[in-house]
Amino acid sequence: MSVIEVLAEACGPEHVWEAGPADRVDGVPASWVVAPGTAEEVSGVLRAAAAAGLSIVPSGAGTKLDWGLPPAHVDVLVDLGRLTGVLDHAPDELVATVAAGTPMRALRAYLMREGQRLPLDVASPGATLGGVLATNEAGPLRHRFGAPRDLVAGVRVALDEGSLERHVDGHDLARQICGSFGTMGVITEATVRLEPLPAARAWVVRPVSTPREVQQLTEALVSSSLGAAGIEADLPGGAGRPAEIAALFEGSRAGATARAEAAARLLGGGAAVEQAPPEWWGRYPFDADDVALKVWGQPSELFAVVYALRDAAGIPVPVRGSVGAGIAHVALPGNIAAERLAGMLTAARTVLMARGGGSCTLLRAPADLRELVETYGPSQLSDATVRLKLALDPEERMAPGRLPAC
Repeated sequence: MSVIEVLAEACGPEHVWEAGPADRVDGVPASWVVAPGTAEEVSGVLRAAAAAGLSIVPSGAGTKLDWGLPPAHVDVLVDLGRLTGVLDHAPDELVATVAAGTPMRALRAYLMREGQRLPLDVASPGATLGGVLATNEAGPLRHRFGAPRDLVAGVRVALDEGSLERHVDGHDLARQICGSFGTMGVITEATVRLEPLPAARAWVVRPVSTPREVQQLTEALVSSSLGAAGIEADLPGGAGRPAEIAALFEGSRAGATARAEAAARLLGGGAAVEQAPPEWWGRYPFDADDVALKVWGQPSELFAVVYALRDAAGIPVPVRGSVGAGIAHVALPGNIAAERLAGMLTAARTVLMARGGGSCTLLRAPADLRELVETYGPSQLSDATVRLKLALDPEERMAPGRLPAC
């Protein structure tokens, strides 16, 4: 039997096809594409692929397939776009079980009608829940609610040999699968923790002059009793738009406004209360053709990393992110020289390691640059991640190469 015939037995011939020019994962072409419609069909696809010795890369909407390391090869691209819908919702318990291919926009709309939300305000247009979990992507609300791994109560995962599992002995599967980039298995559904929709929101926006000022203002907000839901900063790195810090306050209409007004007084310097977020809020600073970095570390030390990046680049660089949570993204021109990029990564990593830990990841870059610089740097995978990867995918067929070598 041909590969297509084998895969078609799992989910039907109309849902399997030979890959075309657009069926790529960070530039690496796939050979076949399969679109299973149920968790059981995903299981069947993986069982068939394992029997044939084929590698698997899962995909939701494809919004972050160029993040992280490219796969070593892609035999079968598993399109999860047919796995959609809220499978179970317990409003009183503030939990919902959702199919992995469900677009975040659709989930948001469903929960809004119920007066609830999943506090993952990600910036990727069209992202699916599975893709958000696989990359551990979060937005401004991470300051209060944490990253996806903090909001997932359980998962169902199709493993390399085709079994469907919710638990793996000795491991917290729900947490460890987040940020695994499809290398542990294919997430088919997730049970997530919800929050009631706030009655009102208010933002405080203040212009800033330097990264050091951002750090001082962030510390003032964090140490106060005002309870910001998000603290973000935008340092454009050039003329045309002022640098700003902004904080979000949620709650009752009177309460959110009162706390925002108190925050404006605390920040001073022209801080203003707004009923809508600034234009840059919740968006990445990079465009499709830019090189993108992700920086994380102690919130009090991010300002030093920005200075180090600027020194290594020789020019101000656009930085934006959740400064209250110690996470920021950096945009660099797509034609940056490899030597300069490597110098910037080394400078950022050196500062972070000397100031309490953290790292700087090359999130996205053209293939020629990736071949010349270290994407993840010297930081190693945790022992728990290595053990889980070896236990779940000993033949390394799940998104091979997407994580640093174990």
